[in-house]
Amino acid sequence: MEQVYLGLGSNVGDRAATLEKALLALGARGLEVGARSSLYLTEPMDAPPQEWFVNAVAGGRTALAPEDLLKACQDVEREMGRVRVVFRGPRTLDLDILLYGSLVRDRPGLSIPHPRLQERRFVLVPLDEIAPAVVHPVLGLTVHELLLRCPDGAEVRPYVPDARPS
Repeated sequence: MEQVYLGLGSNVGDRAATLEKALLALGARGLEVGARSSLYLTEPMDAPPQEWFVNAVAGGRTALAPEDLLKACQDVEREMGRVRVVFRGPRTLDLDILLYGSLVRDRPGLSIPHPRLQERRFVLVPLDEIAPAVVHPVLGLTVHELLLRCPDGAEVRPYVPDARPS
């Protein structure tokens, strides 16, 4: 069993409920969800105008190979209504493998650790909440150190249902 961390995001429909359903669906596919971050309201980055995201990170253990975990994530995205029409456009559900143990892999369609993890506050803030001491296998820095050095200025705040960004 490998320790993995997944990023979850949604900015269409009932965003918080979508993330909860996604975790249940991943559990049925072989991910034993352990630690879960709080939910965060996050500003879309490098994207066309759209609603803010609700993001979270989940840590867990799995016997799935990295490619099988990716397939499980993509299957859950499709089942939850994700259609890839506009690049970086609105999405019902976005699931990303952030870390898979200490594995380093860069193949077409699957890069582990996630290649932009260290550049994204919407990933680092929730990951720091549940795994601040985990070390990035390429950069050799802890999640907390990555967050402190993150150049991203996008807003990340605790999610409050029915609240709108100001």
